[in-house]
Amino acid sequence: MNLHVETSGEGAPLLLIHGWGMHGGMWGGVTEQLAQHFQVLAVDLPGHGHSAGSGKWPVVSAEPHTHHSPLTTRYLDSIVDQLAEQFSDIGPLTVCGWSLGGQVALRWALRYPQQVNRLVLVSSTPCFVQQTDWPCAMAADTLAAFSASLQQDYLPTLRRFLALQVRGSEQERELLVTLRHSLLSRGEPDLAALQSGLEILRDCDLRVVLPEVVQPALVIAGERDTLTPLPASHYLAAQMPNARLATIRGAAHAPFLSHPDIFVKQLVGFLHG
Repeated sequence: MNLHVETSGEGAPLLLIHGWGMHGGMWGGVTEQLAQHFQVLAVDLPGHGHSAGSGKWPVVSAEPHTHHSPLTTRYLDSIVDQLAEQFSDIGPLTVCGWSLGGQVALRWALRYPQQVNRLVLVSSTPCFVQQTDWPCAMAADTLAAFSASLQQDYLPTLRRFLALQVRGSEQERELLVTLRHSLLSRGEPDLAALQSGLEILRDCDLRVVLPEVVQPALVIAGERDTLTPLPASHYLAAQMPNARLATIRGAAHAPFLSHPDIFVKQLVGFLHG
């Protein structure tokens, strides 16, 4: 079953991949702005938005895994393989991934390099959870608490996650209202998809493979992002051989919503440069 995609505009294809628990409609007004320059493809990942009930997800295991685990790779690769198959006749693509979508984009660029010619990584990180040698990330117990509460009542958990995304941003309250209004506008996400997404956030560590991502890449970071702190974006841009960093002042984890004009200017300048 195909994933839901909304297409607008004409020109070179630009695929937008949303973050954990979200859907393609969360990109808001920047989709219309970008459609003035590109053919914009906003996808709902499997189990999210209008793709709820479609796509293939491995059965979630409660056992912890390292980033070397084939099970963790299977979660991420399940998404990537579906995207690669669905968009095999459209390409090469510029893939723009937000947050978890950035890890999907990175893995796609590595797994199917002939399909992905450029990357835009928004509020992304190669590793979401703190490690002994990686302090610029979420504490493991914070993510564990999210995972536990997800099992009991996942809608309040999603709403708390929205609050973390806008924390510290300019227009924080207005942004939170916008995100809450958009969250369920395409229905509720599948619980299995949410659980599998948290498994990726918990276990996936792409730091070691970043030098292999040779496509031109733009890393867009919010100066005030608390979920993927700015040092993580600096690292991400520094480790890829053809990447550069654009920092948006006053923005947190959703710079395309808080500072849409600056976001679009940076993205268009990169892709038309």
